[in-house]
Amino acid sequence: MFKKLAWFWFLTLLFSQNVLAQLPDFTEMVKANGKAVVNISTTQKASAEATAAIPEEQQIPEGLPPEMEELFKRFFNGQGQGGDAPRDTQSLGSGFIISQDGYILTNHHVVKDADEIVVKLTDRRELVAKLVGSDARTDVALLKVDASDLPVVVIGAPEKLQVGEWVLAIGSPFGFEQSVTAGIVSAKGRSLPGGNYVPFIQTDVAINPGNSGGPLFNMDGKVVGINSQIYSRSGGFMGLSFSIPVDVVMNVVEQIKTKGKASHGWLGVQIQDVTRQLAESFGMKKPQGALVAKIIPGSPAEKSDLQIGDVITEFNGQAIDKSSDLPPLVGLTPIDETAKLTVIRQGEVKTVTFKVGLLPEEVNQIAENKTAPQQKATDRLGLIVSNLTDEQREVLQGLKTGVLVQEVGKGAAKEAGIQRGDVVLRIQNNVVRDVADFDKIVKELPVGKSIALLIQRQGSPIFLALKLDK
Repeated sequence: MFKKLAWFWFLTLLFSQNVLAQLPDFTEMVKANGKAVVNISTTQKASAEATAAIPEEQQIPEGLPPEMEELFKRFFNGQGQGGDAPRDTQSLGSGFIISQDGYILTNHHVVKDADEIVVKLTDRRELVAKLVGSDARTDVALLKVDASDLPVVVIGAPEKLQVGEWVLAIGSPFGFEQSVTAGIVSAKGRSLPGGNYVPFIQTDVAINPGNSGGPLFNMDGKVVGINSQIYSRSGGFMGLSFSIPVDVVMNVVEQIKTKGKASHGWLGVQIQDVTRQLAESFGMKKPQGALVAKIIPGSPAEKSDLQIGDVITEFNGQAIDKSSDLPPLVGLTPIDETAKLTVIRQGEVKTVTFKVGLLPEEVNQIAENKTAPQQKATDRLGLIVSNLTDEQREVLQGLKTGVLVQEVGKGAAKEAGIQRGDVVLRIQNNVVRDVADFDKIVKELPVGKSIALLIQRQGSPIFLALKLDK
């Protein structure tokens, strides 16, 4: 019995030692890089408009003695009935030093609208920073402090990062400076709402408010990303953290240094993923690529041979597996450079070239549709559609074709997800000009085969697939 217990404890100890030997040791990495990570605090002054809006009885009368003025300020700064007077707002974030002469990286949202930016170093120095430039689309900001011989990080290569690889973050969550957390890379190339031009690195590293702008290190101690966003229902860490790849960041930094601001390449299309049903309707062997649902007027796409319904499968030789793969590649391409697209059009592979344009500040969105008279039922799809009135076409920014869906009954259209208020623009490769066009096309649709419909919903084009059973 004693021998069995001894063997058990020996094997347990051996197993635990092997496990511990496989776990990474981050201590040397933190020692080498911690000094280059900084705490960033910002102050936004109360606006003159907000101050002017203070009720007259809360404003400090002129000519008061100093002691009375101080008492008046205290009374109306939260200790009396006037506690809601405008105050300066403050926020905290993180950053890291990329040059010995004082260039520092952080997030755009950390320093947005700040009147004063203060950088606190690990040696307790506090330096006022100047905002050199920032880019809202990539959420990157470049700061500069007046200092020399500062500790710096080493920039790595995020393209070599692999899913499952260990990574480490240093930052100031909730203001707790030099906090270190570690985890693994969960995924690469993630697309987030409002972040179409950033292929985010997803990790399970604990990132919380205040970590924003801090560095993400690989196991070689090199920065591979800036910690930027978390997915959370509670406001705290839930195992979904997102970092901006550092190659995207350094591209923005170089543009800010040389041009004063960052520019992004633009194709001028609205795209979506290809589902299994849509792939079948387009004669594709498998779902892949970015499906062109709309070409924006005046864009580089409109000036090229690209067409609605094309499926983009390559950009300059790089494969496009999901629609989210395309915007970052276009965005990082120099303006006015000629680029090449490989597309699938009606089952055939074609090449389309275009000159990369400058992404405008805003791309206009189309207003919601209005109802219209002249309804007509189509039993085969279960839809009641109508022609667009002149007023509706004006609301839809001059839309020249399409029919408005008034009602959706039982049938293939409802199962496909078509809704009341949608505008049907195309069925397969046929343009729908009016109700008569719509009826003619629907009558000739085949049974048991996936059919692609291009609709416009609340200003955005979407392809849907449906299949008729009769």
